Amino acid sequence: MRPPPDRGPGPPPGLTVLSTIVAVLLTATLLTDGALAEKNKFFEMQTICKTHFLQQVYRKIEGAVLDSQNERNLDCVTTFQTHSILQRFMIHFDRLQLDCNDHLFIFDGAHAVGQHKADITCSSTKQSVGVIFTRTNFVTLKYVTDSWGTRVNGFRLIITAFKDPFHNCREFKCQTMSQCISNDLVCDNINHCPDGTDEATTPTCQGASSLTLLGINITILVVSSLIVVSILGVCVIVLTVYCICYRTSSGSLPPSRHSGTLHDTSNNFQMIGVNGIGRSGNWQHPAGQQLGYSSARVRLYCQAK
Repeated sequence: MRPPPDRGPGPPPGLTVLSTIVAVLLTATLLTDGALAEKNKFFEMQTICKTHFLQQVYRKIEGAVLDSQNERNLDCVTTFQTHSILQRFMIHFDRLQLDCNDHLFIFDGAHAVGQHKADITCSSTKQSVGVIFTRTNFVTLKYVTDSWGTRVNGFRLIITAFKDPFHNCREFKCQTMSQCISNDLVCDNINHCPDGTDEATTPTCQGASSLTLLGINITILVVSSLIVVSILGVCVIVLTVYCICYRTSSGSLPPSRHSGTLHDTSNNFQMIGVNGIGRSGNWQHPAGQQLGYSSARVRLYCQAK
């Protein structure tokens, strides 16, 4: 029976398949994380107001939480934008206590020009400000502070993109004023609806909490487990291939070489004629391509690995 032809150096087929599976699972994990990451974006005014080119970039959001705590000597402008032209913004404070020399100007548009929508000062409270609605799909904040303040000075501002009730709402609808907000903003411990119905104790929020195990999302947990199992499988295959290569290169010859060694004596006699005259030709190494594989080829394969 003729042995199979030598495939040459290269990874075993099983190793290639498992590597592909691991790559697909990693991609699925990244896509899952990307989808979950759109729920809420958290910003600190001290970071968002640093002088760099990103300060001038419009930040597209579905929901955002801005925290400020006693920032000093700021003159900062930042703009947020909705993902759709059909959306607008609603804005309200979860915490508000500014110093009397600090101002937060809210503009209904993409630039801090013209008449501002609101001027938040030390006399403003979250109850007196209430909920601010924009007419455009942009909102621009201008925050100006002086060099003095206390730890209690600052605010927490919640910005939410929504669609008006007359648009077809395929996501979550707030109960009182029927604003349509993203499903990703529901049950995230942030009150995006003015009436708080997106965080009310409903079967929706209870179902969302049941999809976690030890505080970890079930989808992420399953995908991570599959990745770990696949990596362990790859390690087992690599270790097996290494052991086979090591044993082969340690001196064990293939069966064809052993059979050739056993017939060396008979070949020597065949090379001598009846009258003692040697026969023509190389009987030990005949001409033509040698079939099967040799120990030298195996060593080259293992060295390439």
